[in-house]
Amino acid sequence: MTSPAQPPAKTLVALSGGVDSSVAALLLRDAGLPVEAAYMKNWINEDNILGDCPWEQDIADARRVADQLGIPFRVVNLMDDYRERVVSYLLDGYTRGLTPNPDVMCNREIKFGVLRRWALDHGFAAVATGHYARREELPGHPGSFALTEGADPNKDQSYFLALLSQEQLRDARFPIGHLLKPQLRELARRAGLATAEKKDSQGICFIGQVKMADFLRAYVPDAPGPIVRADDGRVLGEHRGLHFFTLGQRKGIGIPSNTDGKAYVVVGKRAADRALLVAFDGAAAPGLFTREIEVHGLRWNTPAPPVPADGPLELSGRVRYRDPRVAMRFELTGPDRARVTFAQPQRGLASGQILAIHDGPRLLGGAVYL
Repeated sequence: MTSPAQPPAKTLVALSGGVDSSVAALLLRDAGLPVEAAYMKNWINEDNILGDCPWEQDIADARRVADQLGIPFRVVNLMDDYRERVVSYLLDGYTRGLTPNPDVMCNREIKFGVLRRWALDHGFAAVATGHYARREELPGHPGSFALTEGADPNKDQSYFLALLSQEQLRDARFPIGHLLKPQLRELARRAGLATAEKKDSQGICFIGQVKMADFLRAYVPDAPGPIVRADDGRVLGEHRGLHFFTLGQRKGIGIPSNTDGKAYVVVGKRAADRALLVAFDGAAAPGLFTREIEVHGLRWNTPAPPVPADGPLELSGRVRYRDPRVAMRFELTGPDRARVTFAQPQRGLASGQILAIHDGPRLLGGAVYL
């Protein structure tokens, strides 16, 4: 006597109220898979920070799409977890002079962390998102997966998934990774989705259209200090706090260019006297370009960490989102640390930023600049 076939496992779509996650839900539904949707309620702008925090509209849009698709919808309140795991990380990093990446941390800690655990506890087998990235089973390694760049080079978001683990990747789904953005918009229009023409959000992960400077001003006290030329020590002005600046920044420094039109750029921060170090932009700017850098917090998404056969690993890296991949030598110096040597000097690598580690289009993991 044969046992009855098990029903397909349910997938929970993180429906943000945008077009990308809407089409992700559409594709899963049209594939005949049991799918439900959830909006992650992470932030409601209760502190009245300047800027647009459209969570109520996003929930309404997400609910409308779920109704159009005929799939169950709920709101999952993750506000406490988001404050603890993302906002605290963000504010602590800037306070210590780092340049954190809340989008990378939101994916690791919230979407594929807290929400994933919530989903598994409630009978779901996977969490799907609207990321432009692709997940593929590794040949010869059943149950293990590789993460590769999205098919649309202008929208690829694999960088923001750099700190996921293999365990998180097993339970992740990226239904739109094979699409170009125009194709996705067309699918949304054909299906009549309420979000088909909605503009993409550009704000802080799940906070909204809030300028980072305004967000920091609301939570981190000003700590003024001098703006100093790195080459001769001349004081050019005063800043409101080192946390408002990052290495390589040109705009918003608060000092004019010289009479020749040369622009100043941030090349460093001096904690002892809270000095913001600047120089004229260019290859000769001291400290602006880096060929060798240390990273820590190393995290692989591979089934096993890559082991060099003889000497350093020859890999490539994406030093920032939207930067092209660059060749690099990757030498492990500890369990979660490495020394990275780039084939060409890289501009403005700031402590706290994320390095995405690649083998061609495949993303192997990520690390944080020291």
